[in-house]
Amino acid sequence: MPRAVLLPAALAATLLLLPLAALLLRVDWALVPTTLASPEALSALGLSLGTAAVATLLCLLLGVPLALVISRASGALATVLRALTTLPLVLPPLVGGLALLSLLGRGGLLGDALAGLGVRVPFTTAAVIIAQTFVSLPFLVIAVEGALRGLDGAYERTAESLGAGPWTVLRRVTLPLLAPSLAAGTILCFTRALGEFGATALFAGNSPGTTRTVPLAIYTAFNGAGVSQDTALALSLLLVLLAVAALLCLRSRSPQAAAS
Repeated sequence: MPRAVLLPAALAATLLLLPLAALLLRVDWALVPTTLASPEALSALGLSLGTAAVATLLCLLLGVPLALVISRASGALATVLRALTTLPLVLPPLVGGLALLSLLGRGGLLGDALAGLGVRVPFTTAAVIIAQTFVSLPFLVIAVEGALRGLDGAYERTAESLGAGPWTVLRRVTLPLLAPSLAAGTILCFTRALGEFGATALFAGNSPGTTRTVPLAIYTAFNGAGVSQDTALALSLLLVLLAVAALLCLRSRSPQAAAS
């Protein structure tokens, strides 16, 4: 390795670590347990955990079939499907929220029809779940589709030659082989949903107890309303710890970690 890369590498590591170190130094550790037990913090945390769990379940139910279709597609169809799947990853979050409003909001493509049936989606807890699913789904699809493309098809062909139908092959052969990638994608989905802010803020709003998740509670605190900055710092610390735990879980499930 050329020595010339050491300085920019050190600067990059410093850029990544210093803001987190500053956050940790600013936290009043003695007040963290009491702060996290406050009604505002518990409300935001409970809402975030519940909606993120439901969004992750939806990602599993919808993302695995989509990954299967993409992995079996070829040519232009596969290219288009992959591009559409990864689009939420590169879109600004507020654009994602505006797109959801354009679909399900007042005057939207489906919004007026739903309103005629007495169904209102924007600025509800359901809107939080939809926004979280929209931004998290690509993580699961990419993880599973990549694993499917690298899967040895001999196992599936052997099962088919023994008389197993498509559903049996999927349930008894394919999905068990995908277990590590499914676990990794699920963890990524959950943590991404837990930290979702932009699309949620625009599409679901910031109503305490209904749509104010942890990221929105943090934002609200630094705008001087509803939640103290001590609560915001404690919630930020909690999100950092959850992210670290997710990364450790991903590391423990990686093939390299298993081999070592």
